[in-house]
Amino acid sequence: MRFRASIENVATFFKIIQSIERLQKKCIIKFTETNMHIICNNDANEGGIQVWSQIKVASLFSGYRIQSNANNEITMTITSEALLAALKSASSSGTSAYETEEVVMKLAKKNAQAVLAFEINSLTRVGRRVRVSHDVKIEVMRPADVARLSEPMCPEPDLHILLPPLQKLRTVVDRLKPMSDILAIRANNNGCLRLSINTESVKVDTEWKRCSHPITKDKAQDAEDTPDPDQFFAVLVSIRSFLKFLNSHVVSTTTIACICQNHCMILYVYIGDVADAGGVLTFYVPAIIDDEI
Repeated sequence: MRFRASIENVATFFKIIQSIERLQKKCIIKFTETNMHIICNNDANEGGIQVWSQIKVASLFSGYRIQSNANNEITMTITSEALLAALKSASSSGTSAYETEEVVMKLAKKNAQAVLAFEINSLTRVGRRVRVSHDVKIEVMRPADVARLSEPMCPEPDLHILLPPLQKLRTVVDRLKPMSDILAIRANNNGCLRLSINTESVKVDTEWKRCSHPITKDKAQDAEDTPDPDQFFAVLVSIRSFLKFLNSHVVSTTTIACICQNHCMILYVYIGDVADAGGVLTFYVPAIIDDEI
C-alpha cells in the first residue's frame, strides 16, 4: 500500500477540512486514482448531519501516486482537528517569516502506527531552508468495512434552489439562534426563499426573492400536473445543525439546496464554478417532523 502527493492548493484543502472539523471530530477520507472523498456519517454528530464529498485530485494535488490491493483505493479514519492543524502549519498565509515551497503528504508507519505524514519545506526571508514534519494518526479501513459505507436514501426532491451567499445566511441564522432551536426553511418555484422561526413568544420571517432554480425539467408537463409556482415546500431543521453546515461558507462559491419536504434537506456546496468545479461537498440535514409544517 503506497500513497504520496504534493499539495498544490493548501488553502482550499484547509478550508474544506475547516468546514468538516466544525461538524465532526473524526471523519473518513477515501483516496482513489481520480478523487478524494471525505465522509461524515456518524449519527452522534450534531443533528445527525452527514457529509459525502467528492474532490477532484487534480484540483488539490500534483505528483499524485496511489497503489493498493483494493483497486488502488485507500480509505482511512482520521481526526479532523489534527489534519486541520497540519494543513494550517503548511499554509504560509499565517506567517510572514516563512514562504512555503512544497508540501508533501504521504502514507507512512511510525512505531507500528499508520500515519498520514506531512513534510513542509519552507524558505525563510534570509534564504534559509526549513523542513517541518507533522504525523497525523490514522486507521486504515478494511475493504469489507468500506463496502458497507452508503449515502443516505432520500426521496426525489420537491424543489431545487440556488442559495444566497452562505456568509449572509449565517449572519441571519446567528441572530435567530438565541430565539429558537428550530428553523423552518421554505422555498417555491418563483425564486422565493424564506427562513422562519415560530415560538410562543416570537415569530420572525426573513425572505429572499429572485433566487435561481438550477434544475429544469426537459419534458413539458400537462398544465394540471404543473405545480403552482407560488406553492412553498418546507423542512424544519435544528438551528444548531444548520449553523454547522453554514461553516462551509469558507469554501463555498455556489450552493444548491434541495428540499425533500418533511424528510431532509440536501445541500451541494461547490468548490469553484459549477461548470468546472474542483469538487462538491454534499450535506444531508435530517428534518424535524412536525405535522403543522
